[in-house]
Amino acid sequence: MTDPNAIQPSELDQLPDRDPEETAEWQASLDAVTKAAGPHRAAYLMRRTLERAEGAGIALPKLLETDYVNSIPTSAEPAVPGDEALEQRITAWNRWNAAAMVTRGSKYGVGGHIATFASAAWLYETGFNHFFKGKEADGSGDQLYIQGHASPGIYARAFLDGRLNEEQLDNFRREAGGNGLPSYPHPRRLPWLWEFPTVSMGLGPLSAIYQARFNRYLANRGIKDTAGSHVWAFLGDGEMDEPESTAALALAAREELDNLTFVINCNLQRLDGPVRANFKIVQELEAQFRGASWNVVKTLWGTAWDELFRLDTTGALVRRLRQVPDAQIQTYQTRDAAYIRQDFFGGDPALVEMAKLLSDDKILECFHLSRGGHEARKVFAAYKAAVEHKGAPTVILAQTVKGHTLGEGFASKNANHQMKKLSVDEFKNMRDLLELPIKDSDFVDGVVPYGHPGADSPEVRYLQERRAALGGPAPARRVHPVAPLPAPAEKAFASFDKGSGSQNVATTMAFVRLVKDLVRDKETGKRWVPIVPDEARTFGMESLFPSLGIYSPKGQTYEPVDRDQLMYYKEAKNGQILNEGITEAGSMADFIAASTSYATHGEAMIPFYIFYSMFGWQRTADQMWQLGDQLGRGFLVGATAGRTTLTGEGLQHADGHSPVIAATNPAALSYDPAFAYEVATIVKDGLRRMYGEAAPGEDQNVFYYLTVYNEPMPQPAKPSVQGIDEGIVKGLYRFNTAESAGITPPANAPRIQLLGSGTAIHWALKAQALLAEEWGVAADVWSATSWSELRRDALEADEALLRGEERVPFVRQALQGADGPVLAVSDYMRQVPDQIAQWVEQDWSSLGADGFGLSDTREAARRHFGVDAESIVVAALAQLAKRGEVKATAVKEAREKYGL
Repeated sequence: MTDPNAIQPSELDQLPDRDPEETAEWQASLDAVTKAAGPHRAAYLMRRTLERAEGAGIALPKLLETDYVNSIPTSAEPAVPGDEALEQRITAWNRWNAAAMVTRGSKYGVGGHIATFASAAWLYETGFNHFFKGKEADGSGDQLYIQGHASPGIYARAFLDGRLNEEQLDNFRREAGGNGLPSYPHPRRLPWLWEFPTVSMGLGPLSAIYQARFNRYLANRGIKDTAGSHVWAFLGDGEMDEPESTAALALAAREELDNLTFVINCNLQRLDGPVRANFKIVQELEAQFRGASWNVVKTLWGTAWDELFRLDTTGALVRRLRQVPDAQIQTYQTRDAAYIRQDFFGGDPALVEMAKLLSDDKILECFHLSRGGHEARKVFAAYKAAVEHKGAPTVILAQTVKGHTLGEGFASKNANHQMKKLSVDEFKNMRDLLELPIKDSDFVDGVVPYGHPGADSPEVRYLQERRAALGGPAPARRVHPVAPLPAPAEKAFASFDKGSGSQNVATTMAFVRLVKDLVRDKETGKRWVPIVPDEARTFGMESLFPSLGIYSPKGQTYEPVDRDQLMYYKEAKNGQILNEGITEAGSMADFIAASTSYATHGEAMIPFYIFYSMFGWQRTADQMWQLGDQLGRGFLVGATAGRTTLTGEGLQHADGHSPVIAATNPAALSYDPAFAYEVATIVKDGLRRMYGEAAPGEDQNVFYYLTVYNEPMPQPAKPSVQGIDEGIVKGLYRFNTAESAGITPPANAPRIQLLGSGTAIHWALKAQALLAEEWGVAADVWSATSWSELRRDALEADEALLRGEERVPFVRQALQGADGPVLAVSDYMRQVPDQIAQWVEQDWSSLGADGFGLSDTREAARRHFGVDAESIVVAALAQLAKRGEVKATAVKEAREKYGL
């Protein structure tokens, strides 16, 4: 008789069973184990069988979750080389000074975090003592993404090492005096120490993945041997909720980035409470990373738990550990042994018997103190396994206690992230726990002292010897002397000075043509890093595919469908283009890695990232701030720019605000060029400033943002105007006058100055003709290539005035003597041109595309927003009417004539 509960072959898969009898025997064995030993034993055997199959390379679905125990058993842990006692003392000093620094600073109300480093101390110290390579060997070393809230511990170690002094520690979070320490890893604020800004949570893990990937890119392209570099990202378990934290896990596994290790400090707490109060964050993360094909190493329990696991002959302890939610684990950390006996052990007879064999001290040691992330041996074993694993990135899930060693008032308390200081008594208890030689008399007037064993002490000598063996101090940022890149041949830029003749060319296409010429330069061509998020064909970049190749670490393992075409899709191991798919965040992470290669690897690379303009600052402005902090250099290109230029795309795609956001970033040089020769001039100057011979006082650590358009227009020749290059770079020059445009206005005609940027200059030129032909008004047209650079210069002039220095803003110099009022117009909201209004001496007015975008033709959209040529004419007449230079009726007549 057929068993009604048996799984029928059709329910399994479409693969025929070649030996049904053998299959039945396996099933029967499982049934027998379940009946004789229970379902837990059956589940145990199945897990072990699946693990064995996975280890043997048998193609089976991966086991996404393992037991809530250490991946590396105690018996398999390697011995830790070096002097464990000295490392313990070094860590104790660092714990003390980190807490002292934040506590001493609390009197100024500047904040700080104590509990994070307290939980993660051994995660960092083990790496610094045995794994993290410095930059004094090949100049690259390892790349360390330090968890932002752990910065006091890194400063404490630098203090012990002699890289920082007491005054600097006392100026933690007080930088205005010039000798302070930034709150978090900020390379722009402390460029010799910090390499990567990480405290905007989620950006660290994303950037670490793309940094590891970029290291391989450099190697595969033959630019730098990065085989010795390993990327370490230190993260919080709560931070993993940020979508950026896990956005690129599949990329890291797909490209087999075994040069990358995530270390997730699983102290089970986020800022306000448990990360997963009713669940288990470690198990969730394990499944997520295993599902993405990462190697997972769990380091959960300390050696005190070994006795408990030996007593667990039925698996009851392991089952209970999987059942208890994280918030309850946190509660055990703060409760007495009686509570733990009742709540943890009391529900299972096997655990009740086990608990009888355990003393109260043993229970408290296990549940209060003993975590894998707090023991150098456990952490060392995990790190060694990570760096030796090949073919996939590794994530280490290290369980710790937030606030460990800081006392009962801190450990595992929900509020410990907001707790900024310890009392003197708490420090004395901490001193005794850490066995530090600090006397009560050292607490002068209740101020906690810093501790240091002496520059020639065994601890400091050991620390420095270990760092010397590993290649020098860490973390460290080094900008090795690199000769400026030679300027590309002038021909590449000069070709745009002639204009396009009768051919209509969009500025997006002009930029791509320029880059095509620049990447062919013998000296610098290979240093260009084109980055695009799956829109290369939209921007006319498909011609670069066969010549440059799209980067893939596996090359091209297939025949592309368009192989017989001239511009076929070509992937190559040494490909130059980074075509990232639909991920602006990933593309920005690429850009950041490439733009800082001059410091990370001593290799200057020239990235340009081209994107739909509204998906740049609108979507990834936080990363652009990170880019500025990390002192990145390169070209961001917002293509298909403007609110009215990208027809038919609608509200969210109509970009009228990116230059406003860009203007808030001090490192961004934002340009809105109108013509191809302006694009060429700006790029040429950008290459000089960022990669060549910067002028005295010029900051090289900037990046350029150019908006380019997809509207094909005639590209004029570059005017023969004195100082035009300076005007293009500084942000404003007169493109023509009414007279030079071939317009002959009446004698004593009213005059107005029309300032336009980007594609708006074409509307201004049409308005110039209408004003002269139909209203007898002379208009001069100016190209405002950068409203924000004009504003930056004017602000600097204001600052100079406060210092008693006389400086005239460039915008005022440029417009000096220009007759009539000024009317500014752009394809962006009026805030963009209005940036400079207060420094313009003439009467000022502006037009812009304010509000939400809409789908329609360009003409209809421009009429809707009131920025087309006819609207400019009406606005110009209104300005002149206010001054009494045209009749007031002219404004009404113009509105009616143009249907406004």
